[in-house]
Amino acid sequence: MKKTLREIADYVGGRVVGDENIVISGLENIEGAGEHDLTFAVEPHIEEAKSTRAAAVMLPEGVEDFPRPALYVAEPRAAFASLLALFTPKLVFSKGVSSEAHIGKDVKLGKDVTILPFACVDDHAVIGDRVTLYPGVYVGQYGEVDEDTVIYSNATVREHCRVGKRCIIHSSAVIGSDGFGFTTKDGVHTKVPQVGNVVLEDDVEIGAHDGIDRAAMGSTVIGHGTKIDNLVHIGHNCKIGPNCLIVAQTGISGSTQVGHNVTFGGQVGTVGHINIGANSVYAARSGIIGDMPEGVFCAGFPVQSHTEWLRMQAAMKHLPELRKEVKRLTKELAKLQAAKE
Repeated sequence: MKKTLREIADYVGGRVVGDENIVISGLENIEGAGEHDLTFAVEPHIEEAKSTRAAAVMLPEGVEDFPRPALYVAEPRAAFASLLALFTPKLVFSKGVSSEAHIGKDVKLGKDVTILPFACVDDHAVIGDRVTLYPGVYVGQYGEVDEDTVIYSNATVREHCRVGKRCIIHSSAVIGSDGFGFTTKDGVHTKVPQVGNVVLEDDVEIGAHDGIDRAAMGSTVIGHGTKIDNLVHIGHNCKIGPNCLIVAQTGISGSTQVGHNVTFGGQVGTVGHINIGANSVYAARSGIIGDMPEGVFCAGFPVQSHTEWLRMQAAMKHLPELRKEVKRLTKELAKLQAAKE
């Protein structure tokens, strides 16, 4: 695709400073951009962008005296993301059901579905309009996948689970694996039947190799608009609120209630049966061991205020010299005590 800088500005609602007739044929990062590419820069990378080889740079309003052709917008990251969708050719598949896919009995298929080879839709499942199932996808008995959802290769939506509209489920994710429930008697672990399901509300994205456990009874729920990175585990009976962000390798233990708009950094872990308040942020590797209020920014294990955690980390750097000083003072004190005796 080729577009002039003026055409791109019109598309994203920006303004051009410099030659608006420059032809852009690609999008790239600052380091990799070539003479026909558009890149973008925000602080702290604006100075670096001055030496890029790109034909033009997308910048936030307020940056002055930039030495290269520039496209100014309010939010460069969001505008550049919309251009990535524009410049990237969409994958095209023939609509319909492949002859190499398996469709069980009493399955309801919506309009314009795309079911590719070796996908399996089991008995009594419901597949909505314009759903795409890649090779190796399994939708279990009585499973439901609503319209415009895409499920990538080898992902599983198990029996009775429900997936909302416009969801994306990446490769090898499992929606509805059994919850980790056992009773123990005389040293023997006996499985507790997990008879609930998982409900993904609309516009949810599930990363590759995620495990979302079905409820023991009732539903494990992922709220609308929540985005989950790769290698995340959500335990049984969790309720994750709308518009949360959950970064890779996070583990949320069973029956945890999470409010709306909560962000978990990478490798965050929680105990189970707790409530985590809305509009909160937990830095990477936080350990959450109890109920948490709304609107906090926390870090560390056990989790604490991010500001307090930063102070603690700064103090820990001085521990070796502090230890030496304590040993020196201990010796001095011993000498003084010996002199008095």
